[in-house]
Amino acid sequence: MDSLPDAVVQYILSTINNAKDVASCNCVAKKWKDSMPYSKSLYFPRSIFDNLRNGRTSDDIVMQIVSSIFRLEHLVVYCPFTSAGLASWLLLAGSSLKNLELRMDNLVDQNTTSENPSKLECLQAARNLESLKLWSVRMEHSPKWDAFKALKDLEIVGAKLEDLALAEALRATPNLTHLVLLGCEGLRTVWIELLHLKHCNLDFYGSGSCSLTLTAPNIEYLEVQGCSLIRVRETNCLKNLSLANSAGRVYMVDFGKLMALESLSIRGVQWCWDAISKILQLASEIKHLYMKVEFTGDFEVLLPFPEIDFVDFFKTHPNLKIFDIHGAMFAALCQKNSLKNVDSSFTIPCLEEVVITVRSPLNAEQKMNTLESLVKFGKKLKKLRIRILGMKSGHSSADDFFEEICRFRYMNQKLVSIE
Repeated sequence: MDSLPDAVVQYILSTINNAKDVASCNCVAKKWKDSMPYSKSLYFPRSIFDNLRNGRTSDDIVMQIVSSIFRLEHLVVYCPFTSAGLASWLLLAGSSLKNLELRMDNLVDQNTTSENPSKLECLQAARNLESLKLWSVRMEHSPKWDAFKALKDLEIVGAKLEDLALAEALRATPNLTHLVLLGCEGLRTVWIELLHLKHCNLDFYGSGSCSLTLTAPNIEYLEVQGCSLIRVRETNCLKNLSLANSAGRVYMVDFGKLMALESLSIRGVQWCWDAISKILQLASEIKHLYMKVEFTGDFEVLLPFPEIDFVDFFKTHPNLKIFDIHGAMFAALCQKNSLKNVDSSFTIPCLEEVVITVRSPLNAEQKMNTLESLVKFGKKLKKLRIRILGMKSGHSSADDFFEEICRFRYMNQKLVSIE
């Protein structure tokens, strides 16, 4: 290292971001110490200050290291800190920061409500941020933010939010292209209007009764968990859509045309049939369909899927390449009338891979007919995987059905596999 030019040493040492390593490098040699201020990134792990002595605080040490950097662009702080400490760092380095990630600990620290200014309000000092990620956030009141006009990526993980507070926070970030809200509770009615948004991942924790209205004409990727009513009217650019509700029911989906949609995933215990049929009807051009919905029914009563015509389904989804379905949807395709009148010229033109999860031996004959039809009419089919999940083997019908599946696999060894 001593023989290397200063510029090369600076470049090598600038790749070190762990705060403990940065502090150690300052003690190695004067050349190293003179090079460390050119670092652009700092990372403070969760336990870095667990054994502090002599009355020093994490705020003081973070401030000391941050102040030694000429132009800090990336700052990650997982260790505990106060709002006063955060305000002092951002006052010093906020103008140059592009990426900021903080473990706020507002959810577990009951004293944060009395902090003035709050940790959230301190963030305003870093108004040139391009990416902001916050962990363990309590946002019950609207943060006093001006506009973060440069902010493109916002991620909040593990949060207690109020509807109005979230709406106000998003209003201050008008140019977001990526929004991620994971493990967020307390929300009931969510309104999001972001004209530049392309990627959105929303995971709302609770009873699954949240409603979502999203206005994002450029949205390309959307994943929503925990909503019972979902309204997204401008969907011309949407390519990937995933809708799930593991705690409640999905009552309504209101989408615009899904002509660009390539991948659709719908999951949950119970969906109203109107919601399922509407989303399948709109997604006529999809290439990848994943369905894991156990029951339908509008209210408390859990009902099986109604019959779905095998031929009509594949005719209305001609571009389907990958088809992954669980129990209820497979059973709906296997009703006795589904394959009654199949035209000899009928084909499934694009289907290449099918994954079917089977949980019951009921209607074994119809299920076998459906499996055989997939092989017969899927002219481009390359792989058919049959997953046997949780099937009770104490009844002879289960043994007979499994024997039929094994025979089917033997007859189509190049295509069929059993898991």
